[in-house]
Amino acid sequence: MSKPLLYRRSSIFSVILRIHKLRETESFVLFPGESSSRLQWTFVQVRHKSGGGGWRPKQKVYHRVHDLDKAIDLNKKPSLILQLKSIIQAQKHGSLLLRDLEKHVGFVHKWNLMAAIEKYPTIFYVGGGHKEPPFVMLTEKAKKIAAEESEATESMEPILVNNLRKLLMMSVDCRVPLEKVEFIQSAMGLPQDFKSILIPKYPEFFSLKVINGKVNLVLENWDSSLAITAREDRLSREGFSESVGDRKRVRITKDGNFLGRNAFKISFPPGFRPNASYLEEFEKWQKMEFPSPYLNARRFDAADPKARKRVVAVLHELLSLTMEKRVTCAQLDAFHSEYLLPSRLILCLIKHQGIFYITNKGARGTVFLKDAYAGSNLIEKCPLLLFHDRFVALCGRKEVNLSNEMQSSSVFS
Repeated sequence: MSKPLLYRRSSIFSVILRIHKLRETESFVLFPGESSSRLQWTFVQVRHKSGGGGWRPKQKVYHRVHDLDKAIDLNKKPSLILQLKSIIQAQKHGSLLLRDLEKHVGFVHKWNLMAAIEKYPTIFYVGGGHKEPPFVMLTEKAKKIAAEESEATESMEPILVNNLRKLLMMSVDCRVPLEKVEFIQSAMGLPQDFKSILIPKYPEFFSLKVINGKVNLVLENWDSSLAITAREDRLSREGFSESVGDRKRVRITKDGNFLGRNAFKISFPPGFRPNASYLEEFEKWQKMEFPSPYLNARRFDAADPKARKRVVAVLHELLSLTMEKRVTCAQLDAFHSEYLLPSRLILCLIKHQGIFYITNKGARGTVFLKDAYAGSNLIEKCPLLLFHDRFVALCGRKEVNLSNEMQSSSVFS
């Protein structure tokens, strides 16, 4: 029996291998680098003969952003600690027999958690011995901070409800198959029981309906006050205004940024040096008006440059609805039909590498929203992520919250 369409999508690297053209005279090929543990993939723009003879300019590489690669690695330790915390809290008496750990996570992953228990005695207390089997529980200090989770979870509910509504409002039919929502629920911060607790709690916003043999999450009411993108909201909070006179005088800078209501925050990768003609074309693109991601995509011709810019806005907004402003490539790929995304989605992301970053670090390919990060750190964090930081800080890891600092500075400074 074949797997469902959602899980039959090709992996990021098999998709990339099929990319053969960027423009009429340019193409990308994929070369494996040297690594003992994993192939390190690099995109290289192949040179072609130009009409006037001779070779085109030197090769251009799809550069790595090491700070964002590092963000994947920095998440490994917190993930272990938080997973173990949840397992312990789920036990009847708040303690877990070490011999039962394998039942929850399997034989291989058990040893990673055992190492975490041994390494972080400020969080995990190990008791037992002699006639009593060894067990692990949270320390008193860890229990005190863990008690704050309910407050963080309560604060998250209105945020999650609005984000879920926005997710549906961007789709062409204001509905998304439930299996796809479940596929992205961890990235959005939705609780495990969201379909049995959260959805029935708000019948004025959501309903579950069987359409074409699949259970769909359906939007019940459209709210125009929510049809504002994260990018627009950020400009509004920072008091951005654009007069006709300013619009004529301001030009794009060498870093790709343009102060305008239609522009995206750009962060070109290290080593990327655009020439004057590139910046001239990019300036036109940054100034180009485009339809809102919350307007139905069926209304626009996919070949229209404004509609293509709108696709970038849809991807930007979809990533903005997630807790960490990043999703796996498979999760992003799952929403092709709901948002009428381009068939060559990876090519679109590569073309706009000043806005998005694709990394193959970790077990799965991941797409980052670059303007949400300062180095390896997420700039604005939801209440649940702030709680996670406080809990993980018990192991000696410094809490990082750049939200206040970044909100007080200009988006395009």
